[in-house]
Amino acid sequence: MSKKRQKIPTDTAPKVSADSRHVGTDWIVVSLAAVGLLITGYLSVLALSGGAPALCSSGSDCDLIQQSHWSRLFGIPVALLGFGTYALIALLAFLPSTRLRRWRRLWTLSLVGMGFSLYLTAIGYFQLEALCPWCLASLLTLIALFVYISVKRPSAAPGGPWLNWSVSQAALLFGVIGIAHAYYGGLFSPRPEPQLVALATHLKDSGAVFYGASWCTACQQQKAKFGGAADALPYTECSPSGRGGPFSMACLNAGIQSFPTWIIRGQRYQEVMSVDDLAKRSGFTWNPPNAEAGAP
Repeated sequence: MSKKRQKIPTDTAPKVSADSRHVGTDWIVVSLAAVGLLITGYLSVLALSGGAPALCSSGSDCDLIQQSHWSRLFGIPVALLGFGTYALIALLAFLPSTRLRRWRRLWTLSLVGMGFSLYLTAIGYFQLEALCPWCLASLLTLIALFVYISVKRPSAAPGGPWLNWSVSQAALLFGVIGIAHAYYGGLFSPRPEPQLVALATHLKDSGAVFYGASWCTACQQQKAKFGGAADALPYTECSPSGRGGPFSMACLNAGIQSFPTWIIRGQRYQEVMSVDDLAKRSGFTWNPPNAEAGAP
């Protein structure tokens, strides 16, 4: 009686899905990230050294944006944050990794980078009525990265739980933008120094007037000297309708021609003034012993 031979499977190795296999360098992502690194690296060096980028003449849209307080986040140049984002994208695309893990990380980084860049572009357009060609070049690079990465998503990514995951990443983006918006709105500003509040109040009570415009970078620098006490300054907005709009009647009647302009005790000062000069011109006396702390 012959025994039946039992068939032994020859392929006993566990099947590995295409999305869990390791893949090599994605040179298209690396190349696009390299373009972003060149743009943001150039802007970062200039931001840290105080230089002006090419095509950014004094008073131009580019100069207006680069000199505005929106060009930094928690004291860090936005260009440097962009450089770090591009560097992470390039590193993730260069190192070997599983297809699905790499895609998730690259998609999240490109989404956050593109969304934050769109937010800053909107701020520049609606608040300053200005667009920076360097910023737009970086934005286009991030859009290209996001579109390419989205198109190359693994087969396991669409639908089902991955849709929920995508929503969570969008929530992360809105969280980042929310924190940035709170910072630019002054939520994280330190408490105003009492001496600077006293000076700002004295300027207002003495009849001094600070004329400026929302898009004026020098006006932002003047306000920055008062920190959290800037809201107490006797400020008059000369361009309530934006950069291209008409002057307010108060500024027309005062004959304002440049920003910032101070009128103190009948004298006109068309410059950014130190708090010591403002105190001296308005007759304000620092209260000892806090004079040095209150008059940086």
